[in-house]
Amino acid sequence: MTKGEEQSLAGIELLAELTEAERQSLEKACAWRGYPAHEQIIDRHSDSRDIFFVVSGRVRVVNYSLSGREISFDDIDTGGYFGELAAIDGQPRSANVVALNTTTVATLSPQRLEEMARTHPAISFALLKRLAQIIRRATDRIMDLSTLGAHNRVHAEILRLARENEKDDNTALVRPIPIHSDIASRVSTTRETVARVLGDLSRAKLVTRERNALIVHDVERLEDMVEEFRGE
Repeated sequence: MTKGEEQSLAGIELLAELTEAERQSLEKACAWRGYPAHEQIIDRHSDSRDIFFVVSGRVRVVNYSLSGREISFDDIDTGGYFGELAAIDGQPRSANVVALNTTTVATLSPQRLEEMARTHPAISFALLKRLAQIIRRATDRIMDLSTLGAHNRVHAEILRLARENEKDDNTALVRPIPIHSDIASRVSTTRETVARVLGDLSRAKLVTRERNALIVHDVERLEDMVEEFRGE
């Protein structure tokens, strides 16, 4: 990317309704920074309150237990944003954010975000939808941790990935292929457990590894397996 291309918010979904002039004004108000893979972008103990737009790259929202075990909450791709909770309520950060690959972000002050939300109802509603999504995901995660065993939590995570990549023929192509440690981090289990579950699903012909992708052959069957143990 050229410098000019990097300093563009044209691909940020939250800002889609802005006119070109409004977007360019916002670009000038942002601070811009690049991060190499694996570098920390936000420390949950920092006192910053800006919202971050992912101009390019991919980031992960994580926390760490006292023993140092990583607990992963979400991956955010190019066009997404993070840090909105602290920007909205002025409270401390709720998680750390780490770059998964080379990433460029633009940061905007909470004051400017509030001004933009007040003058653009569509942006306010998009933020509300995002907050609702966070609450729903947290509720689902609490329920799974409370009601499902480790193997079934892995099933539920594979199902979540499949739903995000589902095709019309009841199959799903998850790319890039999920890393065992990433799945383990999301569902609070071990890499060995994830490997065993994926092996079982493969032998049952529910999933297949193909190059850098995981193919789920029957999303409905996988959903039935998860719902059976959820008791729904």
